[in-house]
Amino acid sequence: MAIYALGDLHLPFGREKSMEIFGEGWKNYTARIKANWEKLISPEDTVVVPGDLSWAISLEEALPDFLWLDKLPGRKLLIKGNHDYYWCSLTKMRRFLKENGIISVDFIHNSSVSVEGLSLCGTRGWFLDSGDDTHIFQRELGRLKASLSAARPGEKIVCFLHYPPLCREFDCPEIRSIMEEAGVSSCYYGHLHGASHSGAFNGMHNGIRYACVSADGVGFMPVLVRV
Repeated sequence: MAIYALGDLHLPFGREKSMEIFGEGWKNYTARIKANWEKLISPEDTVVVPGDLSWAISLEEALPDFLWLDKLPGRKLLIKGNHDYYWCSLTKMRRFLKENGIISVDFIHNSSVSVEGLSLCGTRGWFLDSGDDTHIFQRELGRLKASLSAARPGEKIVCFLHYPPLCREFDCPEIRSIMEEAGVSSCYYGHLHGASHSGAFNGMHNGIRYACVSADGVGFMPVLVRV
């Protein structure tokens, strides 16, 4: 069994919206995701999607996207992204999936999931642009701490964020320090598209391996998680 990550699927089956504003590389992207996924992922594997699964603005509208994802092989664990407007309480989302027969999808939210001896943790993260969103930023710091605190003792910790905690034009020392103090071994993030990928940071920093896994930046191919 292996663990993979692929962010920013931006599935359009419930609410159609073009991604080609970020370049022609997004043409036929859902077909490419499906083909790559089915070629690489086995039913025993786990794939973490660190945000922006769907364009839908409600669970009901996201149903076609969840059904599409459920048919792909492997277990899927979702992190909230800035465009996941369908996101609500864990209880409501899990009940909705169960009622619709979706069995391979779950969420990481104020929680950790143990897979193959690794504790998978994470949250959306945030860009602190102004004082107006300080409360959102502090809430995300709290959610990250809660998730990391839920890691199983003795397991290596892999963290998944939607917003990049570190890139050429942005650094979030608050989030980085929380991960460093918790002993996170690697961090996978998304959010960046098109020309923004040139600013992504991929490599080691203060003991943590960082990698950007937003779909267009990795050729719509799930990325093997390394610790």
